[in-house]
Amino acid sequence: MKKIVKLKVLSDYRIEIEFDDGIQGVVDLSSLVGQGVFSSWKEYENFKKASISSLGELVWQNGADLCPDSLYLKITGKSPADIFPALKAGKKRA
Repeated sequence: MKKIVKLKVLSDYRIEIEFDDGIQGVVDLSSLVGQGVFSSWKEYENFKKASISSLGELVWQNGADLCPDSLYLKITGKSPADIFPALKAGKKRA
């Protein structure tokens, strides 16, 4: 599992993040605003309170969180099989 080690909240519901392997980039989360647990983001001040959990996840005070692996895929453009080799066709789990 990838872990987020740094974050910087930018304008327009974007966050710059860095992962434990040094990969960094900007993710646009504007499509989540107002949906489910992200409804509190309608007030931008709530969005700006993003932090990193002890597990390296992106979290907010209301309990909303985002998986670092999904953010890593979004930033790098990789597929799940690229970072989890066991998912590649023909491989069996032990």
